[in-house]
Amino acid sequence: MLLEHIAVLPVIIPLIAAPLCLLLGRNSLCWSFSTLVSWICFGVSLLLLEQVLEQNVISYHVGGWAPPWGIEVRIDAASALLSVIVSGISSVVLTWARMSVAKEIPEAHQALYFTAHLLCLTGLSGILITGDAFNLFVFLEISSLSTYTMVSLASDRRCLTASFRYLVMGTIGATFILIGVGMLYMKTGTLNMLDLADRVAAYDKSRTINTGLAFIMVGVSLKLALFPLHLWLPPAYTFAPSAVSAFLAGTATKVAVYVMIRFIFTIFGSDYVFQEMGMGLILLILAITAIYKCSIMAVFQHNIKTLLAYSSVAQIGYIVLGISLASVAGLMASLLHVFNHALMKAALFMVLGAVFYRVGSVQISAFNGLARKMPWTMAAFTLAGLSLIGVPLTVGFISKWYLVSAALEQNNWLVAALVLGGSLLAIVYIGRVIEAAYFKPLPERYEQVSEVPMGMLIPMWALVAANVYFGIDTQFTLHAASEAAQWLFESGRLEGEVPL
Repeated sequence: MLLEHIAVLPVIIPLIAAPLCLLLGRNSLCWSFSTLVSWICFGVSLLLLEQVLEQNVISYHVGGWAPPWGIEVRIDAASALLSVIVSGISSVVLTWARMSVAKEIPEAHQALYFTAHLLCLTGLSGILITGDAFNLFVFLEISSLSTYTMVSLASDRRCLTASFRYLVMGTIGATFILIGVGMLYMKTGTLNMLDLADRVAAYDKSRTINTGLAFIMVGVSLKLALFPLHLWLPPAYTFAPSAVSAFLAGTATKVAVYVMIRFIFTIFGSDYVFQEMGMGLILLILAITAIYKCSIMAVFQHNIKTLLAYSSVAQIGYIVLGISLASVAGLMASLLHVFNHALMKAALFMVLGAVFYRVGSVQISAFNGLARKMPWTMAAFTLAGLSLIGVPLTVGFISKWYLVSAALEQNNWLVAALVLGGSLLAIVYIGRVIEAAYFKPLPERYEQVSEVPMGMLIPMWALVAANVYFGIDTQFTLHAASEAAQWLFESGRLEGEVPL
């Protein structure tokens, strides 16, 4: 009986668990409960991905009301893959987070953190599985409001300013999305995504449809921190608690990328967006600018969380660059990098949380000689950093290989060269941290510093191992990304869907 409703479990489970988590009161119980719930959601996501890869697409009619009149939950290869990423990163980060949260978040607010984390997981999962444009906006706001809360919970009061900036810019982005969806509804009279796609295609060069697309693209670009709408992201990642930075870096912007992909390929259609509206060139220019501008900004940072935040904006540039190529190969490379970057960046922020747990700082100067006292933690940073650069046998190499291949498929040698050039800048800013950890003298005040407990090392190294494993064995990620890209780009709407 439960399996009949498995499609809605990624939303229902954390939504019910969130208030229960707050009622538990004791922080140790909240951590155990929220971690268990997240792992259950991860298991459900894996089952859904397996089912989707076998049977194409899952369509679940909430309350038995058939779309477009009723609310539809619709899961395809792209949404199932992203759901695995979101729930997986959430589970590993929560497993790691107990000691980090105890150090960085005041005790009175720790239960609130775990509750907000589950609500954020609810919102992100809802975005991925909904087949309704307005419900996508609702789930986007659920995840955003809980994210603003999590960012504001750090002991460092600068997190309040960062959270407020995030709230203001996030609200502007959400308003743009809502206006765009409203314009589509005004013109078509429907909110179901597949029904919207049919009706939007019936209008040729409608000013209302064009304006709605423009509003949605600006709003989504703000949510995913695409240059130059990224100004909220560096302070949010820098001053948020380490567990929050790790979770958001691996999930929130990735889901926002999915929203962009969903609107472009499912509702409006790639031909309309890239050929008639000419947005491919706009996205390409913004993506390349993001890669270089933000990589250069990262080079000159002294706070490593800020460094990685700017790096995240640059990596979003790689993802959007693949989308802008308007090909199956480019979209597959983007989806691959969404998966792979989540593994890299979550691992790197977890390392920073481990360092902060021991030395109370994430300045580059605080890393001087630290490899002598925290060898496993610094080895984790090195391997995850090499993956970010794109060294062979890591997931970062796989992403950039397919991104370059997609560019060369179109004989676009300049874009391929620019992708490789961006990797050289990553060598510089990751190299600064590695140099400090391994080649600078150890300060006397660090003589008593020791490695972090196994409760932090094991989850951290699990992600590092995933960076290497999926860089060697690419069967799972390539198959899932290829299936998703093929469906999104060529079909837009799958036939032979499997109703539940």
